[in-house]
Amino acid sequence: MARELEPYQNIERSIIKKFRKEIWRPFIEAVQRYELVNEGDKIAVCISGGKDSMLMAKLMQELQRHSKVKFELVFLVMDPGYNEINRQKIESNAELLHIPITVFETDVFAVANTSEKNPCYLCARMRRGYLYSKAQELGCNKIALGHHFSDVIETPVMSMFYGGQLQAMLPKLHSKNFEGMELIRPMYCIHEDAILDWKRYNNLQFIQCACRFTENCAICDNGGGGSKRQEIKTLIRRLKRIIRISKSIFNSIHNVNIDTMPGYKTDGDYHTFLEKFDACMDGEPEE
Repeated sequence: MARELEPYQNIERSIIKKFRKEIWRPFIEAVQRYELVNEGDKIAVCISGGKDSMLMAKLMQELQRHSKVKFELVFLVMDPGYNEINRQKIESNAELLHIPITVFETDVFAVANTSEKNPCYLCARMRRGYLYSKAQELGCNKIALGHHFSDVIETPVMSMFYGGQLQAMLPKLHSKNFEGMELIRPMYCIHEDAILDWKRYNNLQFIQCACRFTENCAICDNGGGGSKRQEIKTLIRRLKRIIRISKSIFNSIHNVNIDTMPGYKTDGDYHTFLEKFDACMDGEPEE
């Protein structure tokens, strides 16, 4: 008689079996193609409590379990000032999924809420800084964020339409302010639709954007009519009915012909740009 699996084991099994083509293979593709994980790494897997970061944590666990490359993981949860309900939801999900989280407190929401001009930018900048700092304190050399394929293709379109420039989201990025630290995005090739399907298949419920001021934020994806990211999501969804736009955008950021550009810069304000457009992306509402 077959042994009955625990809930977390069924969830893990679904990643490898049920969603092998849609999630596991694209994950491995990104890790190998962009050389995101190396021997001896100690990686802080940053968990915000949304569907993306929680799935990323399970993927990294599975990779560690099956990979010949030896590396360490720390599952890092920064509490920027969550309300009690969201904090408990993150902790209960971590327990359900058998993710051994390390939680640390910050005052990000309290500080960002005092900013009248751009609280989302301040919040994103502070959160990134706290994550780097805590990861470094714990002896990590990398932090992993849960940005996925949909985030990747939306970013250059947003930068053109709303920023007047052409910039993309890199699969890995060396920190300019924290020596020896690197940011990686292991879900770079996983489509958001697959993440939603995985969540629904396993009947999982995660927190959405827990930010207190996204209702008035123009660049955060809170699902409202004023959300720039939501506008781009809708536009790409409409265009997908006509052409294979998602793959074309993704391929284009890997095939840039500098000789055809009348002007370009090699670094500039790239980090500032990402902080603006990364704001509140992991805890975005579901469709």
